[in-house]
Amino acid sequence: MNPILRMLVDRHYATDEEDPASVRAMPVVLRIERADPPCRTDVLEAAAAAAVAVCLDPRSEPGGEWHDDVVAWVRGRIRKVSRRARGAHWAAVQELPGVTLAVGRAEVRAFVPGRVADLPKELSRLQISGSELPADEPGPVPEGARVLWLNPRVEMTAGKAAAQVGHASMLLAPTLTDEELEEWAALDYRCAVRTPTPAEWDAMVARPDAVVVRDAGYTEVEPGTATVLHVP
Repeated sequence: MNPILRMLVDRHYATDEEDPASVRAMPVVLRIERADPPCRTDVLEAAAAAAVAVCLDPRSEPGGEWHDDVVAWVRGRIRKVSRRARGAHWAAVQELPGVTLAVGRAEVRAFVPGRVADLPKELSRLQISGSELPADEPGPVPEGARVLWLNPRVEMTAGKAAAQVGHASMLLAPTLTDEELEEWAALDYRCAVRTPTPAEWDAMVARPDAVVVRDAGYTEVEPGTATVLHVP
């Protein structure tokens, strides 16, 4: 198994207080142009794919240039912080280490995680708020996509939901076989983000094989809230 995936399987979540200076996070930047913004579903699907793509990139493997930063992040609390960018600010962040993926008209770049205190100015100047996008009606699930289900009872901004589906894509990856991972990688880790009915959600979250994201409660939702899930 990929060593990063092995760490995700074996990791133990810290319960003690962290030194603010040592807090690490993966920045996730959503491209939201003023004149022609993308649809919300495409943004979430691109965010989910980009987050897991960073973790499974060859540069994150032992000996790779991203390995130490990714390992230090996975060993702590897995935080993601979504920001929005447009125009020249979007172009500027492409120079920082990470992976950009597109779905439809949406583009999202997930970056190599690092200490929040050391965030490059190209990222720190980007707004965290203002990433809201209206709900839309997604089409059929693309062939080969992994479906991530949003909790229909929990309201989240697009930025918050982007971070949550990024958690989900990372947590589902260790449940796949090597062959399934290769097939998924060939599709740029394509994800489909959908919202079930409350009854469908209740049935899925009760399944023993469900991969469920439970939020730490730092923003928008209460601690322990189930935000996203995946079922085989």
